[in-house]
Amino acid sequence: MYYLYVLLGSKKNWHYIGSTDNVERRLLEHNKGKVKSTKPHRPLKIIYTETYSSRTLARKKESFLKKTAKARIELFNQL
Repeated sequence: MYYLYVLLGSKKNWHYIGSTDNVERRLLEHNKGKVKSTKPHRPLKIIYTETYSSRTLARKKESFLKKTAKARIELFNQL
């Protein structure tokens, strides 16, 4: 299984969208500062996940959300 996930930073109202095959491991990597783009926003928490049967589908949704502001705003408003 593969997952799309959204993280929320502790400072401001900062979000990060990503995909992985292991959400718990990936969250630990983000919070340990191993990911350059999320390092200044630690601590982070997962606020949303979606499950996909393939990596390709999860990456397509991640890419779509990162490129489409309207879709991103709709998702964040639901959270």
